[in-house]
Amino acid sequence: MAEKKVDLAPSPKKKFWTEGPGSFFVAIAIALVIRWGLIEAYVIPSASMLPTLLIHDHIFVNKFIYGLRVPFSEKWLVKFAEPKRGEVIVFKFPHDKSTFYIKRIIGVPGDEIKYDQGTLYVNGKAQEKVVPGNAWDVDFLRDVDFKRTNVYDRKEDYVHWWEGEGDHKHSILLKKGDHFINTYGPEVVKEGWLFVMGDNRNNSSDSRIWGQVPMENILGRAMFVWLSCEDTFSKIPFLCNPATIRFTRFFHFIN
Repeated sequence: MAEKKVDLAPSPKKKFWTEGPGSFFVAIAIALVIRWGLIEAYVIPSASMLPTLLIHDHIFVNKFIYGLRVPFSEKWLVKFAEPKRGEVIVFKFPHDKSTFYIKRIIGVPGDEIKYDQGTLYVNGKAQEKVVPGNAWDVDFLRDVDFKRTNVYDRKEDYVHWWEGEGDHKHSILLKKGDHFINTYGPEVVKEGWLFVMGDNRNNSSDSRIWGQVPMENILGRAMFVWLSCEDTFSKIPFLCNPATIRFTRFFHFIN
């Protein structure tokens, strides 16, 4: 009796999706889904979040933590959690949604925010400021990290503090001397909005200047640094110069 031959070769249709051009479209679709609903990479462009984040820190942002949105929309399909005070978020700038900002949530709806001479008040209570046990506790910072347009600050011009309540403390920088003398508020955070500030308090454009952030503008919560460098290529500014990579910043979790 003659044996029947079995053709084990995949059909042309299967080949199209696994080995042919279709595999390219599958990969693109998976990447878009990940970027839309799970995580997305961003690069830190300024010193406004020192000492938490440095210029040219590349970070991953968790887009899933607060919920899922309708693609290419600010409408929620489902919400999992509300943003909390102290979290670092990436969001669309309220006055230009094509620009993305990263700041720390200082006030949630209903909170009364006041800032007076370097001290933050939330609902009338001054947020504790503690000098770290170690001399600076941020020895990785250098004078060049403070560079701003036409301004050259030095590390020694600043004081490093831990600010917050209980175990929920985070680093901030305050400039020494009369730069402590500035006030804002009191102001109550509106329903559906957030009050945000940079950790580099004297050098941050934030809610004290341009107002509160609508929650619908949130893109996600900052997770960790996956790549960091001191400089980029002049003609490709988003690409790190390998000779200036900060290896100690890799997998630095953002508190």
